[in-house]
Amino acid sequence: MKRSEINNAINNATAFFNKNCWSYPSDIKWDVTDFGLGKFEEYGLVLINLTEEPEYCEKLMYATLFQKTPAHYHKLKKEDIICRTGKLAVQLWAKNDKEPGNGFFEQKVNGKPINIKSGEVITLNPGDRITITQGIWHQFWAETKECIIGEVSTANDDINDNFFANPEIGRFSEVEEDVNTIK
Repeated sequence: MKRSEINNAINNATAFFNKNCWSYPSDIKWDVTDFGLGKFEEYGLVLINLTEEPEYCEKLMYATLFQKTPAHYHKLKKEDIICRTGKLAVQLWAKNDKEPGNGFFEQKVNGKPINIKSGEVITLNPGDRITITQGIWHQFWAETKECIIGEVSTANDDINDNFFANPEIGRFSEVEEDVNTIK
């Protein structure tokens, strides 16, 4: 990703967070990724780790209309994905089933267990949350112009506990320094 593209993403996220009264520490480290695909508008996400402890973490994320976080799962992490502002689509597949199938499995939406058909898309409105357990494939995207997404999870290890369906995907992007970093 070009530094100018990262700076633009941070500026847009900051403006939307401010517009929606989301505050965060001033010394926060921004994480902007295109998952190594070079298509940030299609596959991208802006993240802030609000808390990262050995037992749990909390993230605040920003995505624009149809910008996907590609299909992946975690072996160790259990997470709640929360729509904070906008609408968020979350697609889920049963363990070891990267394609839509006939199988059903249970996950919690707003704390209540529901049966989900493998490959089904669940739409979250502001305040809605889905609990995604270990081994469940998932991808998500904004269904509105902009979306603020929360995540509360068990310990987060982005390097060793993200398993993507597409082997070309990487969690972190290489940065081409075409302008200065935002401070």
